[in-house]
Amino acid sequence: MAIKSIRMLFLFLFLCEVCPAYFAQQISTEIKDLSIGADVIITGKVSQQTSSWNEDNTRIYTEATIQVEEYLKGTNNGGSVVVRYLGGEVGDVGELYSHMPRFENKEEVLVFLKRDDKNADFKVFNGEDGKINIINDPKTGVKVTSSNVQIKSLKAQIKSYIND
Repeated sequence: MAIKSIRMLFLFLFLCEVCPAYFAQQISTEIKDLSIGADVIITGKVSQQTSSWNEDNTRIYTEATIQVEEYLKGTNNGGSVVVRYLGGEVGDVGELYSHMPRFENKEEVLVFLKRDDKNADFKVFNGEDGKINIINDPKTGVKVTSSNVQIKSLKAQIKSYIND
């Protein structure tokens, strides 16, 4: 019994040592794939949202207007970008889709965008993974992601992937 407990302890310690590096590498790979695959990458603040039915009233779409702070990739098309995504509320009816990003008014975001093949709309590249919330660290006042990565260093990482 004691030998089994010791083996479990060693396995636990081994995983504690290996897993953080694995997850950090995985996140870095995801950011690289998002950076390369996106047509446009921006930071900004959501200024408004409008939800409406599609033409045959079978799905609800929401358009979120983002006031652009910085273009990390893509052309500067002006001060705002409209992102269209599935879901939202129209009257008493609401639709919610898993793995789709949702936006909140006044929310600061970094988003990886793809142009829609069918029209000029932008959609978030790779679903909810293509949207990163930006918050102010209450201790330092520095802008960070929800996983406490400084936005300044994340932007530098994204730019390095684009320039490779």
